[in-house]
Amino acid sequence: MLRIAVLASGSGTNLQSIIDACESGQIDGKVVLVVSNNEDAFALERGSKHGAQAVFIDHRGKPREEHEKEVAAEIDGHDIDLIVLAGYLRMLTSYFVSKYKNMIINIHPALLPRFGGKGMHGQKVHEAVLDSGDEESGCSVHLVTAEIDGGPVIGQMRVPVMPGDTPDTLQARVLEKEHILLPLVVQWFAEGRVRFVDGKAIVDIEDIQG
Repeated sequence: MLRIAVLASGSGTNLQSIIDACESGQIDGKVVLVVSNNEDAFALERGSKHGAQAVFIDHRGKPREEHEKEVAAEIDGHDIDLIVLAGYLRMLTSYFVSKYKNMIINIHPALLPRFGGKGMHGQKVHEAVLDSGDEESGCSVHLVTAEIDGGPVIGQMRVPVMPGDTPDTLQARVLEKEHILLPLVVQWFAEGRVRFVDGKAIVDIEDIQG
């Protein structure tokens, strides 16, 4: 069984999608730890309600690496196999990424490598997509590396950009796909299907459609 830690700063709808998939049997795993840097994050309540250890670790007034060492202490105390960033609004240092090499994945609300990088999160991503005139958008799950949103892409799902779309309507359409894609990729890890070779992700199944 895959032991999963989720780092989240907000409401945690992607966290909920993983919890639901674990409880339904889609994922052979369990969310055992939820960590947030936001004391008011509803993600903490979601985790606690479903049996995970829910921990608030304040980042304010601390050097970034000191905060990460506190997070790492929680992770190391729970025998974690996979760390999922689900709306975690903290950039990770090379210390943390190196310590958990090939163990951290992130969900991003665009088709990477487009619309990724520093400052590209939340509504800003969808505004940029609409401003670009692209006819489609989507979401990506990627391995977390020292480069922001620059790690190998493991899976993507696409949605059309519709006439009259606003950032809110596009976000809602993309979020529906996020809730499908993220549990699917987590299950691939549970089944040992994901490998990283020469900076690329290799998934030992046929490409998904959507």
